[in-house]
Amino acid sequence: MPRRRALGVALAAASGLAMALQARINGELAVQIGDGVAAATISFAVGLVVLAAIVFGSPYGRRGLRAVREQLRAGTLRWWHCLGGLAGGFVVATQGLTVASLGVAVFTVTLVAGQSTSSLLVDRTTLPPSGPQAVTRTRVIGAGLCVLAVVVSVADRLGSPQTLGLALLPLAAGFGIAWQQAVNGRVRAAGGSTWPATFINFLTGLLGLLLGFGIGVLVRGWPGGDLPSEPWLYAGGLLGIAVIAVGAAVVRFTGVLLLGLAAISGQVLGALLLDLLVPADTPPAVNTYAGALLALTAVGIATLGSRRPARPTQS
Repeated sequence: MPRRRALGVALAAASGLAMALQARINGELAVQIGDGVAAATISFAVGLVVLAAIVFGSPYGRRGLRAVREQLRAGTLRWWHCLGGLAGGFVVATQGLTVASLGVAVFTVTLVAGQSTSSLLVDRTTLPPSGPQAVTRTRVIGAGLCVLAVVVSVADRLGSPQTLGLALLPLAAGFGIAWQQAVNGRVRAAGGSTWPATFINFLTGLLGLLLGFGIGVLVRGWPGGDLPSEPWLYAGGLLGIAVIAVGAAVVRFTGVLLLGLAAISGQVLGALLLDLLVPADTPPAVNTYAGALLALTAVGIATLGSRRPARPTQS
């Protein structure tokens, strides 16, 4: 088990790098289209097409979907366990809505604060496949430092209500990630494979985004931009497949908090590198680097607390 846990942590960190790159791609796609929700919808649609080919084109994929359906009918899997994609869709939508203004680094640190705090809470429940994890002092300190990291990251923009309002979106999206990882792990266990769980995640996420996009068109009209010709701007959905598949596969070994913390490390480092190599409209300031360093410190502290086994709980 320790070897599997270490491999799971390494894969989660790599998925964090992929998520940072996805944020930049979807943010640029949103700028060119002129609508963040539309960009997220396109990203999920691309991912769903690829996943449909994988799941319906393979015997284990079809078998996994049948197993999920049977467990839903039996009641061992609840219908709301299949709605993790709604949280994922919200995360991708916030990428398109905020990254161009906040930059990948501030977006990521803010997302981290919500994710680490909610992971602490979700891991204490019986929802994750790994079972409940004890709430330790180091975990609480780590989550608190993540919140402080957000304040430090946006300290130079405290006078801008627009920036602070935008920062609340990835903060809220981060709260949904822990729940998404836990329920996706449940669906993965029911289907016996990562791919059915990932497919269901993208399907529900796309349905939610289509509803949001439709409401936006009714209120604001059709987006004013055009579909870009650069193929790489449509790769966000493929990166999203990797992020969701890794999370669903390894959460049973790592637990929600450790999975999130490992992914956070990759996100923060990847975001800083992207903002350095390919600066957004708002390049990272000194306080952004300080916030990222504080977030990584929080991850390290909370990880130490994750090594303590959970106390047995009464059922």
